[in-house]
Amino acid sequence: RDNGLLLHIHRAMHAVIDRQKNHGMHFRVLAKALRMSGGDHIHGGTVVGKLEGEREMTLGFVDLLRDDFIEKDRSRGIFFTQDWVSMPGVLPVASGGIHVWHMPALTEIFGDDSVLQFGGGTLGHPWGNAPGAVANRVALEACVQARNEGRDLAREGNNIIREASKW
Repeated sequence: RDNGLLLHIHRAMHAVIDRQKNHGMHFRVLAKALRMSGGDHIHGGTVVGKLEGEREMTLGFVDLLRDDFIEKDRSRGIFFTQDWVSMPGVLPVASGGIHVWHMPALTEIFGDDSVLQFGGGTLGHPWGNAPGAVANRVALEACVQARNEGRDLAREGNNIIREASKW
């Protein structure tokens, strides 16, 4: 950060470290270590797409990465209250098989403070890359607006995107 650069912590090969039953460490521990080492954003699971994760556990990772103070919540895998004091947070990154139709769930899960990294979900748009990027942006803005208006993204998400695509 002192040099004007951000440190992106990629998820590649994490399974070698955190998905082994006989050795390794839990991703929660890895995420904390990466936060303490100065990472700016990290892949923490998406719940949807191909980098799926169990919803409550992923939300626990997001809390640990982003928030300054985290209350104990065993349902999210947070086993003790943690105060990060002044240590900067880390933006969670959602990527891996996500596309425009995942936007309602992504908005609901990650909120506003996150990075949504679209690859094939943008590049694979039938009209090309630029229309794919526009579709993602329109869907994001429509979902954020709908959420702020109190609409139920889980129930109405696809209709919200269809309405937004008419314009």
